[in-house]
Amino acid sequence: MTKAFEMQGLVPAVFSPMKASGAVDLNPIAPVTEQLIQEGVKGLYICGSTGEGPCLSREERMEITKAYISAVSGRIPTVVQVGHQSIPEAQRLAEHAAANGADAISAIPPNYFKPSSLDVIIEMMAEIASAAPDVPFYYYNIPSVTGVQVDLLRFLEEGAEKIPNLVGAKYSHSTVYELQACLEAQGGRFDLLFGTDEMLLSALVVGVKGAVGSTYNFAAPLYNRIIAAFNSGDLETAKHLQAKAAQMVRVLVAHGGNPAIKAMMALLGVDCGGTRLPQKALSGTQLDALKGDMTAIGFFDWGR
Repeated sequence: MTKAFEMQGLVPAVFSPMKASGAVDLNPIAPVTEQLIQEGVKGLYICGSTGEGPCLSREERMEITKAYISAVSGRIPTVVQVGHQSIPEAQRLAEHAAANGADAISAIPPNYFKPSSLDVIIEMMAEIASAAPDVPFYYYNIPSVTGVQVDLLRFLEEGAEKIPNLVGAKYSHSTVYELQACLEAQGGRFDLLFGTDEMLLSALVVGVKGAVGSTYNFAAPLYNRIIAAFNSGDLETAKHLQAKAAQMVRVLVAHGGNPAIKAMMALLGVDCGGTRLPQKALSGTQLDALKGDMTAIGFFDWGR
């Protein structure tokens, strides 16, 4: 079956740049976008977890969305994450994304009051997606963060009957057999965007074509080499490079995860600022330590 909408290649989950004061800074968005396009990315995922969407006001999310879509200027697809604790707010974000030319939207489920059943999740996503009925919709499955567990295969199959613009899911989870089942469901109808960078090769093996990730912001050349090696049948090279990526991710996690990932941009000359609380930005000393450990593993030699 032909997919209604499909994204292929690397899709960085882009950062929301911040000033030292903690205010949103739109100025880095254009140069960051240019750099990513030059490095061969195939789309942008805006205001997701890496983009600190849940920590931003609705107005800030709208400003950032508009700035990225403007910077892209139609050259690659854009996906805007519109999930919110308030369904009406999520609908407003979806409407705004559609009005500004987003190619697709995506949403995490509300998770303060967690949905009590699959039917409730489908109902919520249907309400959000209906605010932009002509824009492809991806459910954002990241249970390690939201605490919302869902049988994703059932969600896709049953949700497709109630969400006309549902095209698939962003799969930020590590259960590869579930990922494969979703990819193969209904003749390959659904598009699964894989969201666990350190397992990209495993996802490629079961048929993933597009991947959304935080480390693609500064290591896209490395991951593009993994994809190229896999596509050419050179599995040994792909495995070697994927091991390098996993080594890099281990260092980033040891230095705090998302704050360290965002801080990498400053080390590479495109400063996107720090993270907003409750994610504590790295201090100067911590940034130096991160640089030291990334240098020690050779990242600046093989990661770019």
